Amino acid sequence: MIRIVYTSTAVKDLKTEDLLQILKSCRKNNSANDITGILLYSKRTFFQALEGEEEQLIALFEKIKKDPRHKDVTLIEKKTISEREFPYWNMGFQKLDQMDFKNLEGIDEFSEEDFNPAGFLAHKAIISPLIKMLKGKLIDQVKEVSHEELPIKHDDPFISMLHRTIRVAVKFMALLMVGVIIIGVLDVMHVIYEKVISPPFLFLSINDLLATFGAFLAVLIAIEIFINITLYIRSDVIPVKLVVATALMAISRKVIVFDFKQLEPEYIAATSLVVLALGVTYWLIDKKDLP
Repeated sequence: MIRIVYTSTAVKDLKTEDLLQILKSCRKNNSANDITGILLYSKRTFFQALEGEEEQLIALFEKIKKDPRHKDVTLIEKKTISEREFPYWNMGFQKLDQMDFKNLEGIDEFSEEDFNPAGFLAHKAIISPLIKMLKGKLIDQVKEVSHEELPIKHDDPFISMLHRTIRVAVKFMALLMVGVIIIGVLDVMHVIYEKVISPPFLFLSINDLLATFGAFLAVLIAIEIFINITLYIRSDVIPVKLVVATALMAISRKVIVFDFKQLEPEYIAATSLVVLALGVTYWLIDKKDLP
């Protein structure tokens, strides 16, 4: 695995829309090739660090050099690395100001005016502290948008104590749910075994298939509930999407095992509206998450 750092000059001033389009394209292509990194842009100068397997990265860099949107592509660093600095970002993006440059450790002579290919070539020692700073900024951004249902740290010691108590209860519930999942799997095996050995042998009717599907879905719902439970003690996820998905799966299970001969039309219509509402809600949340 290697890291490539280069700078270049844009052939024209780029608007916000142009940069967003570049980032969208970078993230899509990098994700497909397991490439990570970060991009800086200031005063028509690009600074980009890319991490990944050597073959894919070299091929990508050759394509980058031919991109007509920039010129003076200058390789600043190419080195073998044991781990990535930006493992969670297919392409992070940052803006730096003069104060950021002043805060770079051990680099007193580098300024905002040096943010160009020639300046980086003359100050190669800036690369390591700059990458360290950029990684820290990206991590801080993640922390700002993170969410924690039951934070241990709280201004009120009593609330903090209650949160710790609830966290213990949540962990116990998660443990119990694991037991439920195991029992559910055993139940699925038992249902299949009984249906197969009952006359006529090795034959499953429509009702048998529905009962089997219901058993499978019960296990899947239990797994989703387990994930929902554990989300309460994590700080990196807002569980709205998963809660909606769990509700959608639960109502779908009921639909699969419906005995329509015994149900009133109003009940079926109401269930249909619930499925539609949950489906639209999930689609809207999923659409918002797309780049």
